[in-house]
Amino acid sequence: MNRKQTLDGLRQSPKVDVCVLGGGINGLSVFRELALQGVNVLIVEKADYCSGASAALSRMVHGGLRYLENGEFSLVKESLVERDRLLRNAPHYVAPLPTTVPVFDIFSGLANGIVRFLGLTRRPSRRGAIAIKAGLGIYDFLTRKRALMPKHQFRSRKATLGKWPALNPAIRNSATYYDAWVSHPERIGIELLRDGLSGGEQARALNYATIEEASGGHYRLHDGLTGETLALRPRLIVNATGGWIDIANASLFPAEARPEPLMGGTKGSHLIIDNPALRDMLDGHMIYYENEDGRICILFPYLGKVLVGSTDIRVDDPGMVRCEADERDYILQSLTFVLPGIRIRPEEIVFQFSGVRPLPASKDSFTGRIPRDHFCTVLEGRDGGPPVLCMIGGKWTTFRSFGELSADMALDRLGLPRRIDTAERPLGGGRDYPENGGDWTRALSASTGLPAEQTAVLFSRYGTDALDIACFIAAGPDHVLPHPAYSARELLYLIRSEAVEHLDDLLLRRTALAVTGELSLGMTEAALDVLAAEKGWPAARRAEERTRFLTLMRERHGVAEENLSARNEQRSDVCETTARSG
Repeated sequence: MNRKQTLDGLRQSPKVDVCVLGGGINGLSVFRELALQGVNVLIVEKADYCSGASAALSRMVHGGLRYLENGEFSLVKESLVERDRLLRNAPHYVAPLPTTVPVFDIFSGLANGIVRFLGLTRRPSRRGAIAIKAGLGIYDFLTRKRALMPKHQFRSRKATLGKWPALNPAIRNSATYYDAWVSHPERIGIELLRDGLSGGEQARALNYATIEEASGGHYRLHDGLTGETLALRPRLIVNATGGWIDIANASLFPAEARPEPLMGGTKGSHLIIDNPALRDMLDGHMIYYENEDGRICILFPYLGKVLVGSTDIRVDDPGMVRCEADERDYILQSLTFVLPGIRIRPEEIVFQFSGVRPLPASKDSFTGRIPRDHFCTVLEGRDGGPPVLCMIGGKWTTFRSFGELSADMALDRLGLPRRIDTAERPLGGGRDYPENGGDWTRALSASTGLPAEQTAVLFSRYGTDALDIACFIAAGPDHVLPHPAYSARELLYLIRSEAVEHLDDLLLRRTALAVTGELSLGMTEAALDVLAAEKGWPAARRAEERTRFLTLMRERHGVAEENLSARNEQRSDVCETTARSG
């Protein structure tokens, strides 16, 4: 991920076969697909990789049970296939998640579900036991040949309240089925990027850069870090900017030739709650429940905390989304409905995030009826310019198959063959994943001299990629940071090898420090010291970066500087790394 080499190469030759615009999960997926086929491909992201909607998902890897009532059977089938592939290909980040649905009625929603399925109504309604049973039966049928996880089961009211006594006592039954969850979605994005770059020197990537139409079908690439502008001559552009597709198209086409709007995204907001009693009560399950208005909400343990969400609100400007006070109130109200005895104090909300679902343009008044499937639309170039392939829709679970579809369309346009299939290709730290992680981490400890506790933590964060990181840590002098589970050389490795340009890249996406509420002001300062030293920033630039990060945390994630100051560092079982002389 050498930025200087990438820019130098583009100065020498501005021609590329494909320019992928947008470094979210779908853009990174199509980049990887094309790069592994030997295509001369450049991916350009205006901010950091996976910093938009791809960092704001519900952390679920699922088939989409509720999409069945929209008649999106093919999407559910595809999603379940891709879910199971992720369980195999990314076992370091994707794991099974038992999911329990509280059921409050028997027949409710049955007739309404039928007419909704037929498209005769948009009105949501509560789903009763029969409707839920039918949906879970279809789920089991679609996964019958793979059978990676148990079939669904129903519980009586007595058995349900015996296991989860805090649930709303008005329930009639509960149903438990299995989906999956992802612990570090942004890191999977980085692994896709690294895998694509492994395809050869013809694959290049830039974050903090944009492109725009110049004239005569030519384009300009703008480096957002230096301000430099370069010429760019792509044969094909893939617009993978999600909720920003229409905004991006406005910069790719002259004003008189701009296409009609393609996107109509909705905002989903989530809260991360630090309440051990709530976390323990869940007993490892996700509660997949309906609020009183029929809106689906989720609640499950996430990296020692609890994730709860979400909302579904139309938005016009994807760049300004954040979790507003009324959304927070809605989410907390929904929690009170399903768990009447639970009360969340304001200080227990340690992080919040919001993102835009990249849905196709729709005038449907009920956002839950907007299709969640994905497809590609090709806009022909003007004045000799290249065609623009727009990736419309999609959900996080299907990023690989969506990238494959888009890449195949691009290869067909370019007249190039597919050489590599990614369906069973492991991702990053999922390669050579051991059956016994304990044996693997003890062997890594023995070979590097790092404490076994530290190699175990590295393995939990990076899978088998922990090997390279542990070797880097062991190769030089190191010291622990205010968060004792991190050392300076671990952060330095991420900065040097993963295109870290700003502090939020490091603390919000390359690590899970911020999202888990474990980030303190002391850890923020220490991480900034490592970054500033590596980048050679003077004091004024360091101060500017500090202000930038603290403003972002306050305005987008509801975490003020005083919250960071007040946090006590979470103790871990990691032994403090002994300073080394090299």
